[in-house]
Amino acid sequence: MSLIALNNLSKYYEMGDHTIKAVDGLDLTIERNEYAVLIGSSGSGKSTVMNILGCLDTPTTGTYSLNGQNVAGLDEGELADIRNQEIGFIFQNFNLLPRVSALKNVMQPLIYRGLPVAERRDAAERVLERVGLGDRSSHLPNELSGGQRQRVAVARALVTSPSLLLADEPTGNLDSRTTEEILALFDELHNDGQTIIIVTHEPEIAEHSQRVIRLQDGKIVEDYRNDERSKQH
Repeated sequence: MSLIALNNLSKYYEMGDHTIKAVDGLDLTIERNEYAVLIGSSGSGKSTVMNILGCLDTPTTGTYSLNGQNVAGLDEGELADIRNQEIGFIFQNFNLLPRVSALKNVMQPLIYRGLPVAERRDAAERVLERVGLGDRSSHLPNELSGGQRQRVAVARALVTSPSLLLADEPTGNLDSRTTEEILALFDELHNDGQTIIIVTHEPEIAEHSQRVIRLQDGKIVEDYRNDERSKQH
């Protein structure tokens, strides 16, 4: 069974007398342990698709199955539960709490699970070690470099053992060397079995992934695997 299955998925917005089709009849399947990039220019629909995949928004029509459950018709409380149980988010701006340590930032998603403090701390320490920041756990975000802050954000996304890691322009605020480091970390996580979807407009990011899905005007216009394409060239 696929991890993600979108069937005839659409998202429409009414703007005066006009209907804007942000996503228009999408069919898409993502298997477990795939590493895919959704790429497209501004207005292509990629951000809308990401919000639906992340259960931050609901489609106008069609179905979205995540880990075997149709989440398209769930209410806000149910969607919040799915986000906490199934999805780890990574954002361009890191979205860290500025006044608490890296460790406490990573512990944050586990509060909603009702775990004891000791268990939350152990889990957070493990994932900080996993992303190479075991020795920075007591630092505040402003005491860390941009790359280290993004690693904290990756650790926070991983701490709930999500089915899906969903990253929105995760290297947008990083220099080229730090970008390579973060992409190498994604490669490691994928090799460990993590399903990853990155939303980006940068072709260089897409080249790192296993699969590239290009969107334009709310439709998929290209869907290919990098290894197969490299054989053709």
